[in-house]
Amino acid sequence: MTTPEAGQGGVPGAGRATSESAAARPEERLEQAVRAAEQALIEYEIAVETFRVEVENFARLHEQRLGPLYARLEELDAQMAEARAARTGDPEDLRKAQEARARLTLIEGVEDLMHGWMDSRGLYPEAAAMLTDQPVRPPQRVRPSDKARKLYRELARKAHPDLAQEDAERKRREEFITRVNAAYARGDEDELRELAEEWAAGPKPKEQQPSRSEELYARLEWLAQRKELLTLVAKQLEEGAIAGMLRLAPDDPDGLLDEIAENLRRQIAEREAELAALLSR
Repeated sequence: MTTPEAGQGGVPGAGRATSESAAARPEERLEQAVRAAEQALIEYEIAVETFRVEVENFARLHEQRLGPLYARLEELDAQMAEARAARTGDPEDLRKAQEARARLTLIEGVEDLMHGWMDSRGLYPEAAAMLTDQPVRPPQRVRPSDKARKLYRELARKAHPDLAQEDAERKRREEFITRVNAAYARGDEDELRELAEEWAAGPKPKEQQPSRSEELYARLEWLAQRKELLTLVAKQLEEGAIAGMLRLAPDDPDGLLDEIAENLRRQIAEREAELAALLSR
């Protein structure tokens, strides 16, 4: 005598196991896709980073070997413009001479290097005052309004960490009070009002955790976005002047630099001769 399951050619629980296996397969395929995308992205990142280092190293070598030659050419151009202006006295020649000299004295990016102490025109007044022992203008004091003080007191009383009975709630209150104190220090009445509304609304409900499939899809989306970003980085590197020079002589970049340097030295010699002729007139 056979059981119903045996009569149907099955075993107890076999149908349920088959359905669970079928349900698991999409996630397994997603996991495989994520792993493959991760490995592909790693290889792509390595390729982009390798190219970036190659470009930066060549740019550094280009600056070290050719930078002084370019600087000498620019200095000669400025001297020649000044010599012409001194000889002719023409207002247009004088303007060109001033512009040529200004291009040499302008320091690009000095604001970033000096962290806000000076720009290409020189030191800011506050920096100059400090270096010459003159009094520096003090920062403007913030005096909170009566409404701001009232909001602050109300929030401090309601959200004080000592009112919490659990560690998680205490941490939430401490973080909130830190924001309240910062807004009050700035005298920001609008932000204090927004904080009061936020506190009145209560803590945000816990977000529902995504399913495994949702996590995997989100991971794939992030990997795709990362690939797009790296593609933009690679494109910017490839379109740069240094990468263009590397493409001209991928097997002998040093030889290319030697060739450019020789050409620059020839231009310098021509400029020096032209300048000497201008000064001798």
